[in-house]
Amino acid sequence: MDRPIERAKDPKDRYNLRSDGEPGIDGHLGWFRRGPAVFTLYEIPADRSCYPNTPAVYLLDCDDGVGPHEVCRIESDAMDDPIWNGAWKNDEWCPWLLKQIRALIAASRDT
Repeated sequence: MDRPIERAKDPKDRYNLRSDGEPGIDGHLGWFRRGPAVFTLYEIPADRSCYPNTPAVYLLDCDDGVGPHEVCRIESDAMDDPIWNGAWKNDEWCPWLLKQIRALIAASRDT
């Protein structure tokens, strides 16, 4: 029996939340898939209310059927030094994930 093709959640869906509990539409840059896992990239803006100001951060979430969980965070001024969450550190997918992240960030700047 063939399974229907699953789609990433609509970021405007009110039940779609990021791994940090914020609405999935906030900072949504796009998504990509590898196998059953759907990865979603968000931009969290810089915090201008503190001194010194914090840099913008990119958050990559993964949903493999049990809800979103954080894969990594990358400060916008440290793109080559992601902070991997848990078992993702040194995972064989990391280089591929970084390539996808950079492509989504570049595409968001082109629009």
